Amino acid sequence: MKYGIHTLDDFDVAGKVVLCRVDINSPIDPATGGLRDTTRIRGCAPTVRELADSGARLVLLSHQGGDLEYHNYTSTEPHAAVLGELLGRPVRFVDDVCGPAARAAIGSLGRGDILLLDNVRFLGEELTLFETKLNLTPHEQAKTLLVRKLAPLGEVFVCDAFAAVHRSQPSLVGFEEVLPSAMGRLFEREYASLSHLREDPSRPSVFVLGGTKIDDAFLMMRSVLRDGVADVVLTGGLVGQIMLIAAGVDIGAPSTELIKARNLWPWVDASREILADFADRTVLPLDFAVVRDGRRDEVTRAALPTAELIVDIGHATAASYRTTIAAAGTVFVNGPLGVYENPETEYGTRTVWEAIAATPAYSALGGGDSIAAMNRFGLAERLDYVCTAGGGMVRFLSGEELPVVTALKGAVSRFG
Repeated sequence: MKYGIHTLDDFDVAGKVVLCRVDINSPIDPATGGLRDTTRIRGCAPTVRELADSGARLVLLSHQGGDLEYHNYTSTEPHAAVLGELLGRPVRFVDDVCGPAARAAIGSLGRGDILLLDNVRFLGEELTLFETKLNLTPHEQAKTLLVRKLAPLGEVFVCDAFAAVHRSQPSLVGFEEVLPSAMGRLFEREYASLSHLREDPSRPSVFVLGGTKIDDAFLMMRSVLRDGVADVVLTGGLVGQIMLIAAGVDIGAPSTELIKARNLWPWVDASREILADFADRTVLPLDFAVVRDGRRDEVTRAALPTAELIVDIGHATAASYRTTIAAAGTVFVNGPLGVYENPETEYGTRTVWEAIAATPAYSALGGGDSIAAMNRFGLAERLDYVCTAGGGMVRFLSGEELPVVTALKGAVSRFG
């Protein structure tokens, strides 16, 4: 047991039906329907292999698709093929979640067999709208269709879906009410690494926050500065631009209108509050890149506003951030610092990511776009820790109570 939660070491699963919730939600190529990135599948593979090698009759549950509800939900069938290739063993798939076909497939499993059920979000009770509108307790989640149909077939529940640790949905918090439960190896590793990052980072602790999903960045920024987790925050992307606006800088109409069009303007007020309290520990970009006539050009902060859309931090900012990172004891990054996908606008993100990979400091990275940039630049093997979580990571570092952690701890008190 670790952190008040059972681990795989606490159970003998030989011959038992193990229901295992993983998070293998992956970006889909709209042209081919294939998976563009398999980071999360690779992340859960050690848990799946260990359970199967231990003789479990293993049933995997996962979702595919984000908060757009049905608009981007697809089958998990491609994931079974990828996981099978990674494990070098068959991973069966059934296009059912908890109906007769799924239950029959579970009943036919032998020792060491692996079965992946279809996308749990094909069930209405797994939708984000269901979660946020009804706000069911874990006890009520245990009475939902998914848990009522599958729990009687299972003997142990394992949660390895740390990326969804902030969610309160039946497949994540319902089974712990009725089955002995443990965290998987990925969950265990993520929990330990983020606990170290939040509670005992080597100093100075530097956070690099950028990207376009700025809700997460600002939720994290205030808490890590307030709680002393971060000694300094380096900003870029839309995060840096919004903070410059909050500081009274006119960045130019194109970038300002983009921020307004994405309904991000309320974060300007939040930035003013952060700067009022932590201006000495919050670093804003010194210069920026724009594209003029198809070529990269740079403007200093003093030369703003610019008539072009800001697409990256500039060379002076990248050099300053590189120096700060080189002197750090811990570096955590979430969110690219510009449009890293294009050669003319990747410089800032590439330079900072390479500085993080080169530093002897403990280096950690999280978030889907951050991971995609890391893979683009070929740096995956040079970082100490890559977190598969996005929102869960943000909320963990923000010190929030996490529903799945609470559920797993509750299972210990119920089942010993």
